[in-house]
Amino acid sequence: MTDPLDPNRTDEPPMGGPSPAEPGVGATPRYAPVPEPRGDWARPTWSEPVVRHEPYSATFASAGGPPPAPAPRRGSGIGAIVLASLISATLASGGTYLVLDASGALDRPAPTGTTTGDATGVRQPITVDESSAIIEAAAAVSPAVVRISVEGTVTSPVGEIPESGVGSGVIYDADGWVLTNRHVVRTSSGDIADSLVVELKDGRQFEGEVYGIDTLTDLAIVKIDGTELPFAPIGDSSGLKVGQLVIAIGSPLGTFSNTVTSGIVSATGRTIRVEDGSQLTNLIQTDAAINPGNSGGPLLDAAGNVVGINTAIARDSNGIGFAIPINIARPIMQQALAGQELARPYIGIRYEPVTLQLAESRDLPVEAGALIGPGRNAAGETVPAIEPGSPADDAGLRDGDIIVGIEDVTIDSEHPLDAVLSQFAPGATVDVDVVRGSQTLSLEVMLGTRPPDL
Repeated sequence: MTDPLDPNRTDEPPMGGPSPAEPGVGATPRYAPVPEPRGDWARPTWSEPVVRHEPYSATFASAGGPPPAPAPRRGSGIGAIVLASLISATLASGGTYLVLDASGALDRPAPTGTTTGDATGVRQPITVDESSAIIEAAAAVSPAVVRISVEGTVTSPVGEIPESGVGSGVIYDADGWVLTNRHVVRTSSGDIADSLVVELKDGRQFEGEVYGIDTLTDLAIVKIDGTELPFAPIGDSSGLKVGQLVIAIGSPLGTFSNTVTSGIVSATGRTIRVEDGSQLTNLIQTDAAINPGNSGGPLLDAAGNVVGINTAIARDSNGIGFAIPINIARPIMQQALAGQELARPYIGIRYEPVTLQLAESRDLPVEAGALIGPGRNAAGETVPAIEPGSPADDAGLRDGDIIVGIEDVTIDSEHPLDAVLSQFAPGATVDVDVVRGSQTLSLEVMLGTRPPDL
């Protein structure tokens, strides 16, 4: 069972963020870029990651002699139902989740040829100048894509160990508002990094402050003290189509800042499971090259609008990357601009999406929706479908109900429950359409505020 808005199922705690640098490598300047190789390539130190039961490989920096043993990963009791916090340790350069297994508003640029038939009625072939679209989008948006260098410490049995990492972000407002991934700004122990430096394409550097951490998914807002900064236009991810051209910009491996790659939307509505066992849902899948360090960078449509935030890649694969749709990020972006605390709605149920197979196996009256039912926590214990005292409980929702719509939006594979709910603010009252047995009911639910420790 899944529930994006319920606090009682515990998974692995969030740990995301920076990583130590690699053993045997001399100390480097605090925010200096790693130099590009000259002549024959020596095998880079980061090409042999040491995986320590976490999504990122970790490397350690030594200021003389071998480094102390890394701090063990510790549980913090934080859990979530659907979108659990993701465990990560970045490369000395990176911050993109590696996935163990994967369970635009605008279309492609206008064609340069004709789309109509000729005098004989025969349709003529068209050509699409994707190269020009990519060049124009990259030129327009690259100045707003930033590299985020972070430093922090973790506690180990032998003392405090410094950590450092690099990720990406995108400026979405000229007054210095930056959208990035939550795991980019956190240490491997789950704490916010001690320092952040945000570097623009033109070389300017700003001290960054974490304005807020998203309680729903792997997003964070960073504020820098600047005005009249370049910023990226925000698109509409609900209009994305499979096969549509998309462009990724970021700092892969923390070294190659403002790298541009392109591909297509391979699928939408993807659910993936990362190495800590937690889940991300409603993701955009793309074959645009995404690597560690791209985390937090934008995914653009052909017109240069941000339609996603790059966050995950599939291990041992080619061309399988994932981005959080920008429509899921939009509410917290607006809250930050308004000076409000980042908050997500909470309903307090556990559910599983209704598919054709589930409908047939359970003899359900509908083939789409969200079936409310009990779940299990990290200890394997059964937990109730409806959290006592939650908004769902107060509204009269029951175990076995199927939510089929919210505010006239049909709940289905393209409009899953958690994605639809994320568009509403805590405190809003929404009409929820429910199938209960042979009846269809409409219930009013006043959404609560999602607890920050989910």
